[in-house]
Amino acid sequence: MTVRRWLVTGGVGFIGYHVSRALLSRGDAVRILDDFSDAPYPTAMKRRNADDLRREHASVEIAEGSVTDAARVAPLVEGVDGVVHLAGLAGVRPSFADPARYVAVNVEGTATVMSAAQATPTAKVFVLASSSSVYGNATPLPAAEDAPAVEPESPYAASKRGAELVALSMSRKAPAMRVPALRFFTVYGPRQRPEMAITLFMQRMLRDEPIDVFGDGSMRRDFTHVSDITRGVLAALDGAPAGFRPYNLGSGSPISLAQLVRSIGEAAGVTPETRHVAVPLGDVEATYADIARARAELSWAPEVELTRGLETVRDWVVSSR
Repeated sequence: MTVRRWLVTGGVGFIGYHVSRALLSRGDAVRILDDFSDAPYPTAMKRRNADDLRREHASVEIAEGSVTDAARVAPLVEGVDGVVHLAGLAGVRPSFADPARYVAVNVEGTATVMSAAQATPTAKVFVLASSSSVYGNATPLPAAEDAPAVEPESPYAASKRGAELVALSMSRKAPAMRVPALRFFTVYGPRQRPEMAITLFMQRMLRDEPIDVFGDGSMRRDFTHVSDITRGVLAALDGAPAGFRPYNLGSGSPISLAQLVRSIGEAAGVTPETRHVAVPLGDVEATYADIARARAELSWAPEVELTRGLETVRDWVVSSR
């Protein structure tokens, strides 16, 4: 049986770890490029993820470097069947502090890696990690892939939309290449960035500490477990059609921040103590995915309900103490 070979950029980050592990577990060969930078995903967590991957799958190749470095990227793409481009700077709030860095990594990095993939005869697919942030507050909900995405609420959102537009334009040069752009909706689960709401709230509740709730708690999010996102990435890698095609990967069942806090409290076995604070700049009022396209074209649908998903976060937080 022919072994398929993939380059996974950002492969020791949160989603990258889970995707790399899933590919390795099904017998594929995985080469990872990650810069091991410290923000927003801590370097220590990336090192742990890398060690865990090596411990479980000795065949994994892990290279350190930036996706904006064409000379570093080129040899890593040689001989691969495709690229899963997960590398990038995440985070709405920190993007206001350094927008130029976000544009450089998320837009220039995408162009650099995709250009290398197009120059590699064996590479037939380029999976691009995008975000629900591209929609903003102006997009009607539930957000569908063909809805307007022209009023980003943050530099991060703009950089992700910019990455999509670069990939769309570049796909015209190689129309046979499959270029699914996956718009992830509020991903959570084990190994999530520690400052993200679900992990942060779970940690504080388990320590009997109060948590800060933005606004009045009515903000809604479409929380999607990382295992569902991982299945979606593999489904797109294996089955997306030729050309550029965006797909929403979300739960399709948004809940309010207030309900989330109650659900985390139930998973943690505590009654949450909350403090209401101002909504940060750049946060959208709601995310809500229309997932009909992913269902129809990728045969994908979310499987992990929030209650079970929160239990996996609780178990991870407890085991990481």
